[in-house]
Amino acid sequence: DARPVAAGGRSHSAGRPRHPCADGPPPHGSRGAMAEPAAKKAKTEEAGEVAAEEPEEDAPDDTAPKIKGEVGFLVEDTTMNAMRATQGNIFMPLTDAGLQYFLAGARASCGVKAGRYAFEVRTLEIVNSVDAPPAKDAGKAKLPQPRSYMRVGVSTANSSLFIGDDEESIAFDTSGGLCYNGTRTACGKMLGLQAVVTIVLNLDALSPNAYTISLFRDGVRVCEPKKLPESLIGKMLYPALTFRNLTVHYNFGPTPLAPLPFKCRMWQEANANFAELKSPPAKGAKQPEVLFPVCVPDEGTYDWLDGFLKENPQYTELSDRAIVHWAERSGLERLKGRESKGASNDKPEAHFGVAPIEDGSIRKVLMSLAPFQRRNYVVMSVRDNLVPEARAAELARWPAKRFKRVAAVMMCDPPPEFRRMVHSSLLHEKQVKSDQAFRVQKAAEKKQREIEKRLKKAESDKRRVLKKQKRAAEEARRKIAIDKKRHEAEARGEEYDPDKDEELKPLEPDKDDDEPMLELEDDDAPEEDPPPVTLDDEEKKVIFRKFPTPDLSSYALATSFTKFSIPTAAEGFAHVRFDWADQDKCKGYLTAWVQEKKNTTRVEDLQPGEWFTNRWKEWQKTLTAWHKKQVQFKAAMAARDALRAKKAAAAKAKAAKAKVEAERRAAAKAAEEERRAREAEARGEVPEAAEGEAAEEDAKADPGTNGDAAQEGKEADEEAEEEEASPDDGFDKLDVYGASDVLDVGGGMPLFARFAFEDWTLLSLRFELTLLAHAFGRDVGDPDRSGVHIDHLPFYYQKYYKKALNHKFYGVETMQDLLGLTKDTVVITRKGKVVEPQLPDDMESLGIFVMLTEEARRD
Repeated sequence: DARPVAAGGRSHSAGRPRHPCADGPPPHGSRGAMAEPAAKKAKTEEAGEVAAEEPEEDAPDDTAPKIKGEVGFLVEDTTMNAMRATQGNIFMPLTDAGLQYFLAGARASCGVKAGRYAFEVRTLEIVNSVDAPPAKDAGKAKLPQPRSYMRVGVSTANSSLFIGDDEESIAFDTSGGLCYNGTRTACGKMLGLQAVVTIVLNLDALSPNAYTISLFRDGVRVCEPKKLPESLIGKMLYPALTFRNLTVHYNFGPTPLAPLPFKCRMWQEANANFAELKSPPAKGAKQPEVLFPVCVPDEGTYDWLDGFLKENPQYTELSDRAIVHWAERSGLERLKGRESKGASNDKPEAHFGVAPIEDGSIRKVLMSLAPFQRRNYVVMSVRDNLVPEARAAELARWPAKRFKRVAAVMMCDPPPEFRRMVHSSLLHEKQVKSDQAFRVQKAAEKKQREIEKRLKKAESDKRRVLKKQKRAAEEARRKIAIDKKRHEAEARGEEYDPDKDEELKPLEPDKDDDEPMLELEDDDAPEEDPPPVTLDDEEKKVIFRKFPTPDLSSYALATSFTKFSIPTAAEGFAHVRFDWADQDKCKGYLTAWVQEKKNTTRVEDLQPGEWFTNRWKEWQKTLTAWHKKQVQFKAAMAARDALRAKKAAAAKAKAAKAKVEAERRAAAKAAEEERRAREAEARGEVPEAAEGEAAEEDAKADPGTNGDAAQEGKEADEEAEEEEASPDDGFDKLDVYGASDVLDVGGGMPLFARFAFEDWTLLSLRFELTLLAHAFGRDVGDPDRSGVHIDHLPFYYQKYYKKALNHKFYGVETMQDLLGLTKDTVVITRKGKVVEPQLPDDMESLGIFVMLTEEARRD
């Protein structure tokens, strides 16, 4: 198979030195490892392999027919980075653009379900791959190392090519461990470079080691035969290997590289009655197929793909999702704290800290390699398979002479089998969540029971200790009393026998002393199985599952969905099939879907046009002039008020002065009259001064009094005239829509004279929302888009005005409430929930916004 070698860049042209392994491995006998039994025994003891008597026996002669054809590896049963040499039965991995981190896998073309057979794998060299550069934002994260690694074992025809990770395969790894279903069990030593690794699969039901798998290194047993899991018994099993950064040689016989201690047939000698051999495609065979699934985003795309690949394992998925899954199966872990909001099923997060994986280099390498490998592909990209330009670019990659290019359209209502698959997945997810909750509850109950047992034991132990302490104290008091009575008796010369003392009898034995201590017992409550769950009525109505991430990011969807179309044979497809509905229904369905999305999906690449720019500049200029006019008017009003205040103060001071002077003259006059009265009384006369004369004398005494009064009256008349001429008079009763000029509604007063900060803010908001609604229709250039959807108003506001629109700044809770403040200029339509302007876009004057704002201010 020369194509993969050429694609991997490992072919040897004329005049260049040949690869040292091109003609197969060197003769194993030259190493002298298997020459004599004595040497084998010494090597066994030195390496630490199993030195007990060999449990396997020599294979009897078999006259049954053997398989016809050479056992090898077919391209469709290998990963894309596993390159098979044209000679020497050698596998080499691709190690460029991040592939040095990826495992390669291969499954042989021949499987057996009975008998005992062996095959060999030998590591020839470690590929010294260079570490890929870290991603730019990897920081100080610990990055993985592309270490060499290998697993050798057997698998079923439908298992993963990464053997040992599922229930359909079992394998030994380079560290001597046994891998099955993601679990590794240590059972031997390191296999080592250049060592011949032999796998013996015993499926002979009559053998004492039936249904076991054994590992040998250089012909010496490494571990005892290992029982096959129940999931593999009775199935056709194929040799398989998974490796990374290693060049390996494989041998299916009939001659072994490292003879075993017993006679065992090689895989090439398998009994044809109990074997299955896949043949490579013959010349003239039908072309491999490249399938392009075409689905509406988030409507069962990847559920359909998973079901298709399960039923058709011969297809290889080409997608970013498959690359990420491959990286995870190869042991790479995503860096924590680098989750992206723009992740999707089409473009999943690939934050492994390795630059070629994150920047798409590895995808480019694989897509360039794919057309050179003869296998069936599924090219999965929801967006690209719906966009004509992207389909054309992808079709150009696959020559029509070598591949059959097929488009499969899945739209409208899915068939019953798809719905059953979706409901089965929903039921499984629900059961898993229920099981987890059930186990958490049972664990909590078990913990509570253990706590109660410990508390009970602690209370029992405490009671026993207190009883012992009390008994010891009583015994001590008894001994003290006995000693005291004995001393008293001795002092009297008498003898004292405590046994005859009724008052100090020995304490009765405590019955609790003979009882055993309370011990904690294991919780022997029977383990319950989680209860089964069922789908409720609402769940049964679900047609398409909702994944944690969408098929397309919001940006990818918004910038491409208007280009979505149904593929046709004219584009270069050999066949366009419609799996769920006919062509006309699919076209109608997609057209209706696009129309709905136009009203609910924002236009990411929308740019403000010239009309908007000119109107926005005009508004800013006008708004600045209005602010300036208000400042000038307020300054004039302030000067007027200051002058009035000054005049009022002067008049008040003058009136006070006149009052003081009048009081002084009145006092002087009264004193003078009193003096005259005393003098007249002293002379015996009665004064007969006329009032007219007194008044005349007063006028002569103060000639300016009458003049001041006249002047004050004149000034009062002038001030009254000024008060009557104030522009504030009657402003609140002014008809705002009757003003011909918002800059002067009388006396130089503008209509916006009393605007405060919040009035100016709502004035600007009214104009901005109106202008945005009109500009959107002009700039989007799509009559099917009826307007700005309320959910996307902040996005377009930011794009046009370069500032955020936060409804909480205006003291409301939602965008709908915000538009309620400006319902005189824009409203939300009931159908479509789009912003609709109430004013035309060709207004002669912007004063209408001032009128609307003044009217709202008064309300």
